[in-house]
Amino acid sequence: MKKEITIVGAGLVGSLCSLYMTRRGYIVNVFERRKDLRSEIITAGKSINLALSNRGWTALKKAGVESEVKKIAIPVYKRVMHDEKGNLTNQPYGNEGQCIYSVSRVLMNLLMMDLAEKNGANLNFNEKCIDVDFNKNQIKFENTLTKKRKSINSDFIIGADGAFSNVRKQMVDKYNHHYEYNEIDHDYKELLIPAGKNGCYLMEKNALHIWPRGEFMLMALANLDGSFTCTLFAPKKGKNSFEGLNNKKEVENYFKSLFPDFFEIVPNLYEQWQTNPTSNLGIIRTYPWHVKDSTLLIGDSAHATVPFYGQGMNCGFEDCRILDELLEKNNEDINKCFKIFSEIRKPNGDGLQDLSMHNFIVMRDKTADPMFLIQKKIEKKFSNLYPKKWTPLYSMVSFSNISYAEAWKIGMKQEKLMEEVMKTKNIEKVWNTDEIMQKMLFLV
Repeated sequence: MKKEITIVGAGLVGSLCSLYMTRRGYIVNVFERRKDLRSEIITAGKSINLALSNRGWTALKKAGVESEVKKIAIPVYKRVMHDEKGNLTNQPYGNEGQCIYSVSRVLMNLLMMDLAEKNGANLNFNEKCIDVDFNKNQIKFENTLTKKRKSINSDFIIGADGAFSNVRKQMVDKYNHHYEYNEIDHDYKELLIPAGKNGCYLMEKNALHIWPRGEFMLMALANLDGSFTCTLFAPKKGKNSFEGLNNKKEVENYFKSLFPDFFEIVPNLYEQWQTNPTSNLGIIRTYPWHVKDSTLLIGDSAHATVPFYGQGMNCGFEDCRILDELLEKNNEDINKCFKIFSEIRKPNGDGLQDLSMHNFIVMRDKTADPMFLIQKKIEKKFSNLYPKKWTPLYSMVSFSNISYAEAWKIGMKQEKLMEEVMKTKNIEKVWNTDEIMQKMLFLV
């Protein structure tokens, strides 16, 4: 008899997980507390564009949907830094042809739900999880419109219900699982650079645009319609923070003085400022990620992070692939699979969170620093000469499937080594010499 499973959450990770599970022959029922996003046109407001990279593509490919996603993805080959005068500096992500992909969160979610449904998952909307009985594998849902309640039994449950996961809350409350939420001192607000005439792009399309300003920054990724989704990350309080941006004059002066080239191409800036919410950012750590052979957490419900490496979705997609591989390897022994999944993925959730906070500092502080750019050039040259000895941290995270925990460990070792190299006298003049390559070789 076919096993029946319940997935809570029809977001990106819940939808991909349902694809994997229907392919394994399970009867899959997905319950989502929000309404069906496909029933209306969604406008922007609280949605940082997604950066789809190698490990995300690996998971999509294994699920057989890579070509569908490619249709809505824009390749991004480099960072373009904008200084306070509007001057631009380019920094390629990797070697020739290596790129990440900009994808609209809304378009991606709509596509993933469509694919999940087409492949046999039963999607239910406006159904909020209000209780979980882990001994009976039973979830109680309340319909957000009618307030009617129902209980659903299944062979096992997957909690893919995001950072504010109710499945996780039930685990924490009933089994005293470890849980912590750390909000960072920065908030974010989404803004939009509109398309130019006839849908043309007003900045370079195939790049991540960053306006690094030390404690704060603005970034932008292209959309298919010629516009750019932009995000301001700034402190909650203090200098250059959200605290001082309360009226039209304050907002316009802020952007005019700090991001002049951005200000020039956004005609309705203050209108957007008032309409779009200011949202907070935080990191969730919990453990274990499962209860016996009853329930498993994946995606943000297990390891919600901050968006500075663009890896939240990629990590969630990787969860789906790893779970599928464990089921294959362990002959669908759910008890064993859930336990192993919890043990091997937890260090990677932590590794991703460390990487994300580290990359925030890189993006807002270091991408504008000439010495940092020299360091990256040295690393790239050395890596191309000795690929078995050195992979730059960004490449490990974005262009490989090396585990996040391992990438973080290697990256921190490399950082210490580069501190030594950067102490070399006149490094800005001699960085491109054999002497520096030999020094790297000796230190490695």
